[in-house]
Amino acid sequence: MARPTNYNQERRDRDRAKAEKQAAKLAAKAEAKERKSGTEAETTSEAETELSVGLKPD
Repeated sequence: MARPTNYNQERRDRDRAKAEKQAAKLAAKAEAKERKSGTEAETTSEAETELSVGLKPD
């Protein structure tokens, strides 16, 4: 006799896979946002440093 299908387990597996995929996508977005803001912060801090160095009297 064939085993009955387990629809609930299959649905849970699909939902779990979907949740993992969404979490990975959100993590990638957050990393990209952090990387973008990090490079902007570095360039502004470098520019501020150059300006402050040029404005200081020796």
